[in-house]
Amino acid sequence: MSVETITTISPVTNKPVVTRNGLSDIELEALPRTAKDAFLSYRRTPLADRQKIVKKALSLIRMRQDELARELTEQMGRPIAFANKEITTAIARAEHLLKISDDALKDTDGEAEKGFKRYIRKVPLGPVLVLFAWNYPYLILVNSLIPALLCGNSVIIKPSPQTPTIAEHMRQIFEEAGLAQNVIQYLHCGSFTQLESLVRAEDIQLVCFTGSVASGLAVQSAAKDRVSARVGLELGGKDPAYVRKDVDVKWAAEEIVDGAVFNSGQSCCSLERVYVDAKVHDEFVGAVREVLKGYKLGDPFDTNTHVGPVISKKAAETIRSHIKDALDKGAIDATPENESFRSPPPDGNYVAPTLLTNVSHSMTVMKDETFGPVIPVMKVHSDEEAIALMNDSEFGLTASIWTKDVKKGNELADDVEAGTVFVNRCDYPSPDLAWVGWKNSGKGQTLSKFGFDQFTRLKSYHIKDYPH
Repeated sequence: MSVETITTISPVTNKPVVTRNGLSDIELEALPRTAKDAFLSYRRTPLADRQKIVKKALSLIRMRQDELARELTEQMGRPIAFANKEITTAIARAEHLLKISDDALKDTDGEAEKGFKRYIRKVPLGPVLVLFAWNYPYLILVNSLIPALLCGNSVIIKPSPQTPTIAEHMRQIFEEAGLAQNVIQYLHCGSFTQLESLVRAEDIQLVCFTGSVASGLAVQSAAKDRVSARVGLELGGKDPAYVRKDVDVKWAAEEIVDGAVFNSGQSCCSLERVYVDAKVHDEFVGAVREVLKGYKLGDPFDTNTHVGPVISKKAAETIRSHIKDALDKGAIDATPENESFRSPPPDGNYVAPTLLTNVSHSMTVMKDETFGPVIPVMKVHSDEEAIALMNDSEFGLTASIWTKDVKKGNELADDVEAGTVFVNRCDYPSPDLAWVGWKNSGKGQTLSKFGFDQFTRLKSYHIKDYPH
């Protein structure tokens, strides 16, 4: 079998920017074995030493973040004004995981009994395979890489073909920070057949996947005959917001536009559905229009740009098809006049932020993941109606409730079917909380002290004093 060539097409220009070679079947087969050998040594490294390596690596990432941010803009199109923020946030997230790792990984004592010592220890699994996406590659990767390393595992990372150089940088940085060779390995791959063989490899103990539902199910299926293999999935979202009638409409509009349009709407936890109390619906729509008038769609290397291109021509076609389906079924395009929306750069995959009203759940834009800068707004008449519509989805990643009555918002959150419910905030995975998808949004969890659990297995020690 010939080695595949993987080419990254920039969404800014639709021209190639990076080319990498995949692995031969022989090289691929060696990866898990090499990871196992590295694990057998690394797992004996004391936690304190692992922590020092991670801390040093984060310092090196911080030193290089301007260079890394520019690559992000070139490879996936995020405006340069915001690209640095992902790396800053990824470092902060990793620092939190580092801070809590002693507590998260400590032994749990059994019941005290004279003559006995009993405790439960969290021990590392072995080689972990991390398949991570392009839309927030540093944030997604640290969710798995940092706890995996702190727990004592070796890691094989497979980046999206859209953002290939991140894997190379991370291995180089961690080895420069003192990590032993081959504790981190990476591969470039666009072939599911090769990925399938990795998932099925006996030495791989955990697969962490971030991507579409269809691809996640394929990964899960590949592992189905392996009892020992764990699979963690972070999949799609169709995240709703509910704006109650007591809210400051102008403030809520600014926050919700940002939550829907940031990163061109290409986030699993972007706001993709907005339900607004009928009493403030028109005022809210007017406020959203005012916010959108101040946004600039354009070249992501321009520091004044708010919204850059979407990742591919195919993605742009999908977003436009969702908009067309809504308009064909009676939705109204309420997007305000904005010169930059009408005349984006000619070569990239630009989709203007779009505000839709008079939408319903008969429309694709309210049911399927759009993954683009679209804000569909639906009028509701009660809390009960809003919650029922929020829950009318195959997804359950995050949801948000916007209200002055924080106590009531907290009460309503109990009935929302999502792994994270925000009140007066959105689109922010906090590292001290578990990041977990309900329904088709995934399984397993990352972040918080619970984010370490999938990277360890429990081992019980039952020790009796020697009789004299």
